[in-house]
Amino acid sequence: MTDRVHPTSKPNGTGTTVRNPKLPPPPAKTQINNLNRHPYRPNLPNYQRKRRSGLRRCFCLCCFWSVLVIILVLLLAGIAGCVLYLLYHPQPPTFSVTSLKISQFNLTTASDDTTRLTSKLNLTISTKNPNNKIVFYYDPIAITCLSEETQIATGTFGNSFTSSPNNITIIRSAISSTSLLLETETVDRMRSDLKKKSGLPLKILLDTQATMKIESIKSNKVGIRIKCEGIHSLIPKKGGVKSNSSSSSVAVATVSDAKCEVDLRIKIWKWTF
Repeated sequence: MTDRVHPTSKPNGTGTTVRNPKLPPPPAKTQINNLNRHPYRPNLPNYQRKRRSGLRRCFCLCCFWSVLVIILVLLLAGIAGCVLYLLYHPQPPTFSVTSLKISQFNLTTASDDTTRLTSKLNLTISTKNPNNKIVFYYDPIAITCLSEETQIATGTFGNSFTSSPNNITIIRSAISSTSLLLETETVDRMRSDLKKKSGLPLKILLDTQATMKIESIKSNKVGIRIKCEGIHSLIPKKGGVKSNSSSSSVAVATVSDAKCEVDLRIKIWKWTF
């Protein structure tokens, strides 16, 4: 018979027994919420979070309704403008230079080589209202005469006037300058232009404000600038062009090629457009 060897039920002293480790209990719900939160985000109570979300919702609603109201106002203004245009066909007023006479144009050079200008001009301008049911009300007009962007005379038409529908209004004014100091380059250019057949190129600027009235509707005052170009004038002199030169008679400028442009000058705060 073979002997069977039965292992002992108890392990040797050198052996180790492995037991199933016990898992820690799951964290509580409050601990999970604290772990998921941003480390720098303050722990606000529920009522404060609800208050902030309510304020954000109110702000969004206010922005939405404000934009909607602005769009509706612009839409209504556009519709009203289209209706007025279809009913009345508004047209801007027209301006034209009727005549320009130069009675004095003296370039005087002093001993210190400074040149001064003394001038007198008589200007006549006509304005027409081409509309049938629109009236224009004009404030006094400031007038400036330029030659190549150099001012040679200024003046005003000091009376307010009304331009009725399909009516032509004549504006007459005397503009002048006294001992106006000119630069050397400007004087040389003027003397060169005076030798030409076309004469001295001139430009007239008119600055005023106007109000438009349609039936019983009256607009606010709007700045208007009228720029008239294409004017030339010969200035007769005795003995040619000298350091001290003056006109001997009244010179009539050529205004047949003059064209006037009307620009609205809308002022917003300190800026003019």
